[in-house]
Amino acid sequence: MKLTIHTDGGARGNPGPAGIGVVIADEKRKTVREVSEYIGRATNNQAEYRALIRGLEEAKKLGATSVSIAMDSELIIKQLQGEYRVRDKDLQPLFVRAYNLLQTFKSYSAKHVMRAKNKRADALVNQAIDRR
Repeated sequence: MKLTIHTDGGARGNPGPAGIGVVIADEKRKTVREVSEYIGRATNNQAEYRALIRGLEEAKKLGATSVSIAMDSELIIKQLQGEYRVRDKDLQPLFVRAYNLLQTFKSYSAKHVMRAKNKRADALVNQAIDRR
């Protein structure tokens, strides 16, 4: 089963109060799971990775064998694709966790999308931070 995962993470201040948003859709583009969670104090990039990790974990629970990831963090997409090295010591363990989770799927793709194509995940981030 193939699922599409839209993720976003954000912090108010960098670092600051942070949240994650995840939207998972099936092959018919029907939303099958949403996550909106406050994660405490983090940087924007830490929140982006935590959203990705949570999305992958949820997709696994839903039985996905293949995932298509869409996120508006160009940095993380390029790190996952090996175009950029992960230099930030605080991001390295998050990268390793995300990368290892990706290897548990038969196939995966990851693409950068503009914020306008990631509105629901972005809204879930803001809801999480607002609720804290």
